[in-house]
Amino acid sequence: MGGAERVTVGVLGSYGGRNVGDEAILTALLDRVRAGRPQAHLVVFSRNPEHTRRVHPDVEVVRWEGVCRDGISAHLRRLSVLVLGGGGILYDTEARRYLRMARTAQDLGVPVFTYAVGAGPLTDEADCAWVRTALSDAVQVTVRDEESKLVLEEAGLTRPVTVTADPALLLEPGDGGQALLRAEAVPPGVRLVGMSVREPGRAAEHLDEEGYHQLLANVGDFLVHRLDAHVVFVSMERGDIRHAHAVASRMAAADHCTVLHGDHGPQEVLDIVSRLDLAVGMRLHFLIFAALAGIPLLPLPYAGKVFDFAEQIGAPALRGVVRETTGLLLAEVDRLWDERPARRADTAIRTASMQARAARTGDRLLACLDDIAPGHAVHRPTPVPASAAG
Repeated sequence: MGGAERVTVGVLGSYGGRNVGDEAILTALLDRVRAGRPQAHLVVFSRNPEHTRRVHPDVEVVRWEGVCRDGISAHLRRLSVLVLGGGGILYDTEARRYLRMARTAQDLGVPVFTYAVGAGPLTDEADCAWVRTALSDAVQVTVRDEESKLVLEEAGLTRPVTVTADPALLLEPGDGGQALLRAEAVPPGVRLVGMSVREPGRAAEHLDEEGYHQLLANVGDFLVHRLDAHVVFVSMERGDIRHAHAVASRMAAADHCTVLHGDHGPQEVLDIVSRLDLAVGMRLHFLIFAALAGIPLLPLPYAGKVFDFAEQIGAPALRGVVRETTGLLLAEVDRLWDERPARRADTAIRTASMQARAARTGDRLLACLDDIAPGHAVHRPTPVPASAAG
């Protein structure tokens, strides 16, 4: 591997269009590698190759789900490095699928770099064993938050783990949001509050569906009447749309709501969020987009990763999304709105700090590539986007 033109970087994560947050991570990751190693050949292992090829036509795309070990090995052995992550991929029943492939790469002599992953819940011993086996031999292990580091340590990983930040923090809002909202028939000239609702799913199995739907309906009605606002439900996965409709159907002020249905990519969703006046949400990357857009945000922590982000960004973080917290939640919404100028300034400072940590993940990967294939490197530190500084 004598030069940058021979570097082949594989990327393995939950990619393929199922989740806007994961696609945002992939976009930021690929941008960073291209900036530092413009001649590198990029291979994305995707769950939906057709989607990934359409969105990223300049990369090689490989289907990995349902492919036998020999079939996938033919692709892995061509790599200079396999990047595992980012995103929340290391949790019960799912971690073993990614780590089995990472271990196959290691058996073929391909180094594995763990890129700002999220971990947890991780209690199944089979998954924990895969964590200990594969990640112990990774060239570096970086995670996106303290919660993930703790989860890996509790799974028995004893090697050093570096906390950076979510790669999606390096995206920048554009100016397309107004046109996108107009296309979705969102009324112009009114105050807009965005809301993100998610399905219970494997990452949030403890959620009481009826209970949190009613809680969010109460919050939505409060937003409409207290702020004279229009509520815009922003979905980060297609399955979120059904739950948004379920919440809206329980609202007395349902005629002051719009559930977005467009099949929007990460840049479009970020542009939409940048047109909001306030954000209340469950999905992590909806909240990250709100921070990037500089708007006041109220997390609804259904999982440790959301609580961790809330703490880092200085936002109120009630534990749990249950009906019993309605009064506390409405009080926080009220306070957030009244204090929004100060909150904006504080959020901007904290976001810039998180962006700097997010950039360091890419810098670490490029330094790793310099060691693997020295020469012809264009290894420049990632600039922090100006959008968070002002």
